[in-house]
Amino acid sequence: MIANADFIQTMATTGNLALWTTIILLIIGLPIAYFLAYGDFKGKSAVEALICMPMVLPPTVLGFYILLAYSPQNSFGAMLEQYFDIRLAFSFTGVLIASVICSMPFMIQPLQNGLALLPSSYREASYTMGKSKTITFFKVLLPNIKGSIITAIAMTFAHCMGEFGIVLMVGGNMPGNTRVASIALYDEVQSLNYEAANQYALLMFVVSFIALTIIYSINKSRRI
Repeated sequence: MIANADFIQTMATTGNLALWTTIILLIIGLPIAYFLAYGDFKGKSAVEALICMPMVLPPTVLGFYILLAYSPQNSFGAMLEQYFDIRLAFSFTGVLIASVICSMPFMIQPLQNGLALLPSSYREASYTMGKSKTITFFKVLLPNIKGSIITAIAMTFAHCMGEFGIVLMVGGNMPGNTRVASIALYDEVQSLNYEAANQYALLMFVVSFIALTIIYSINKSRRI
């Protein structure tokens, strides 16, 4: 495999997008997963369905609506441009926000399932000892769902590495800014440059394989 400057730049953008998406979702996903695992409120099913929508909704559909929201012709996009001089459409920041929304179920579902499967006695014992919900969450619950956390991180990162539709809709194909590996692969195939296409395809295959191997290894160890 011969890596040229364009390949390195594209993979750096792809890795950067996947890394930041995973970090952001881990930070916001943990409290959301806790809220969904232990909360009992009206409309909970609707909230869960909304979070999981990106798993069944075509990425181009979600990307289209996000692109509309970014447009200065709409209130959100107009507010960003008027008060903050920010345009999210066809920018890395805009793609990052879209990626966070699109990848949310891949982070939250494993975390929520891991928390929901923990015996309620863990929390009850902690509360009996006078520990707060925050201390219980960080000191008792999280250490007991390490496998779910690693699974969530691996699934989210792998999904981001291969994302195509939403990145193309929201960010276009701007080298060094929004051009990611999946889009570059498509371009190379269209240009009949199969050698370059193989570089992108092989690397994404390896990343996905490693992520799935980690997930299955964790699940196997938990069954033993």
